[in-house]
Amino acid sequence: MSETTTARVLRADEGETGPPWGGVSDRFMIDASATGGRFALVQHLFTPRSLAAPMHRHRNEDEYTYVLSGRIGAVLGGVEVVGGPGDLIFKPRGQWHTFWNAGDEPAAVLELISPGGLEELFREMAACADELDPEAFVALAGRYGCDLDFPATEPVVQRHGLVF
Repeated sequence: MSETTTARVLRADEGETGPPWGGVSDRFMIDASATGGRFALVQHLFTPRSLAAPMHRHRNEDEYTYVLSGRIGAVLGGVEVVGGPGDLIFKPRGQWHTFWNAGDEPAAVLELISPGGLEELFREMAACADELDPEAFVALAGRYGCDLDFPATEPVVQRHGLVF
């Protein structure tokens, strides 16, 4: 039986946890390699007022952010929204977006990525976040089909007092 068809339980204390980058750390729950590339599942854990990523868009993936705890703000195609526990934020491919912890308490979300593979960008960013300048960050994201817009990110950071 292949890994993509094997039933299993990922316990609460299991899953690879990446090093924090900025105010966000990731728990890798299901990789694309375990689903035949169909999707990936990552838990993002936010410190208060932390930005997950600069304004960006990806050409190949849709992302679904399910809020477990806290308040998550997002800019989706120029519209600002806030989601709370139980809410789902849909970030379709090709649409400029960013998201952050909109509260003064920690927040947690489940990030479903379809198709999978973008979770590898999260791993790479966390592994070398201290060494990346904006140009290197843009180049790394570009390898995964993502475009970044730092100038469009700054007003969001300023408006909400975010850390990135």
